Amino acid sequence: MKLSAYFLVLLLLVGCASSLQYVPDKQNLDVSHLSPPDLTVSLPNLSTCTDSDDSSIQVDSKSPITILVHGCNGSAGRFRSLAQLYAFHGQQAFCYSYNDRSSLVDSAENLGSVISKLADLTDNQRISIVGHSMGGLIARKSVEDDYNASNVLSDKNLELVTVSAPLSGIEAANHCGIETLHWLSIGIVPGICWLITGDNWNELNPSSSFILYPEPLLPSVQTYLKIVTNEKNTCRRESHDGRCIESDYVFNLSEQYHPKIDNYSNVIGVQVDAGHVEIVGDKRVAPRKLLSILQEHGMLSYTPKDRKGALERLLADLY
Repeated sequence: MKLSAYFLVLLLLVGCASSLQYVPDKQNLDVSHLSPPDLTVSLPNLSTCTDSDDSSIQVDSKSPITILVHGCNGSAGRFRSLAQLYAFHGQQAFCYSYNDRSSLVDSAENLGSVISKLADLTDNQRISIVGHSMGGLIARKSVEDDYNASNVLSDKNLELVTVSAPLSGIEAANHCGIETLHWLSIGIVPGICWLITGDNWNELNPSSSFILYPEPLLPSVQTYLKIVTNEKNTCRRESHDGRCIESDYVFNLSEQYHPKIDNYSNVIGVQVDAGHVEIVGDKRVAPRKLLSILQEHGMLSYTPKDRKGALERLLADLY
């Protein structure tokens, strides 16, 4: 197989990232609708959903918490607007950041540790973990009952949400899982796969053990809301005359469904027609479909009638 084919894989794998140049935003969230915090803590890779240099977070230990986990080539600041929408509805949200070239297992194990420490500090209040795209893989793994996190999280009150997550692996990475190619290429194929995705190169392909053999979730996961996006014919960016110049199609439906995971006893499956970036929002489009789904399933408070106008103004300001 020609090297150019693998660089095509590279383009497909990073397709979940926005092509727009990202401008860091260090502006604090408006927390006027949140209950006053009573804790200030610093936990590895957990921050306010901004690009602030301050790594500490202020927490209301008596209220539920949401942890947002970004996708590939993402950052805490990219979920600032989504965290602001949680705050508008009176719910505190924080962001877990990770190196998207690191092992998914390592990132998940670190997240599991963060969740445990946060739960201990907050009197076992409800903690919801919401992961988008690659972040969904990490979020799911962090609450699986297969490593030491099971001991520290077994008595916590957890909820899991994955959004547009390639739970059956990334089809574009198929060649990275073919051992015959590893030998025939004298190690060139694994090297290119590592160059493309880093230490998770042997976890993302559909034939990896990470994908094929997911473990049951911890008993403490009360609900698993699994949001699948039908991204066919979606557009991320249009020209002035209405032509699509950048597709919002990243993962197909078969990449997001997984026979074993879909049969978890606590899973609630929702399929929605939405683009990969559209579902969580960006500078062009508000995540209305995601908000509606989260509210419908009790993950986000409903918007009171007398505040719907304020919400529309906030959406216009954020997006």
